[in-house]
Amino acid sequence: MRRILITLLLAVVSLSWIPAYAEAATSVPPGNRNAEQPPVPGASVRRTRGTNSTFDRKYQKVRELLATDTKLMSKIKSTARAYGIDPIHIIGALVGEHTYNVDAYDGLQSYYVKAASYAGQSFRFAYNGENVDDFVTHPQFDACKGKSDSYSLWTCREDVWDDDFRGKTVGGKSYPDNRFSAVFFQPFYAGQTFGLGQVNPLTALELSDLVSRTSGIPKLNEKDAGGVYKAIMDPDLSLAFVAASIRKSIDDYRSIAGMDISGNPGITATLYNLGNPRKRAAALAAKNRGSSQPVWPEENYYGWLINDKLSDLKSLL
Repeated sequence: MRRILITLLLAVVSLSWIPAYAEAATSVPPGNRNAEQPPVPGASVRRTRGTNSTFDRKYQKVRELLATDTKLMSKIKSTARAYGIDPIHIIGALVGEHTYNVDAYDGLQSYYVKAASYAGQSFRFAYNGENVDDFVTHPQFDACKGKSDSYSLWTCREDVWDDDFRGKTVGGKSYPDNRFSAVFFQPFYAGQTFGLGQVNPLTALELSDLVSRTSGIPKLNEKDAGGVYKAIMDPDLSLAFVAASIRKSIDDYRSIAGMDISGNPGITATLYNLGNPRKRAAALAAKNRGSSQPVWPEENYYGWLINDKLSDLKSLL
């Protein structure tokens, strides 16, 4: 009995930091927290100028694609239903990517053609001659061995990278001060993502189990880089990963930070752009410890645009 009481006491203490309003997830208010759009990164500005375009023109182009391609819109709606999210969240992710990161193609068929152009190409996920599947056998990753779900496994490995390898010299080998995904999962050039949703290969690996359960897509394997790229470039597959990413962000913020972000597409778009929703939710929870008023998540430049254009984007539905 004494042991049970001690266990219960420890459980209460470990949860005591959670604000009272987190007991039932608190809905994040709609709209932007920032009156003006936060600064757009210089790389995005330079990339857009380099194509003799503007953000407004790129926004109008992707909006036109969504407005005129009924096949694409039908896929977006059906995928959103499968993952239990409002389709506006998928639209927000696609609009943000094609406004700030890439130009939209003129139709869905162009994405199929682009995906086909990579079919059969031979490449691998590696850094400096070391395959990622060999790299994660280093003893530092032993803590991840018990993780059976792809999300838990790869986020654990990402954490180990940040803590033990990023910007450090280990066993006489130096590693870049850069994200795990940028170092090992972009075999052509840094910063490269592909397809309709511009999904990162590491993100696809993290979401593989959820997508397999929900959409029936075969599980991905880091040893088959070509299979991963097919999944994130083929529109029939990649939309599932976009939706799964948004679903995980919503779930992580609810379970970790006690916040319901499902009614604010600008926040889900921000997280789609930034990644690492689990860590960001934990950081938000830490800010709210002992706070009498909730500290809300804030949108970045990418999410700000989605909330600012929300009425226009909702009209597409």
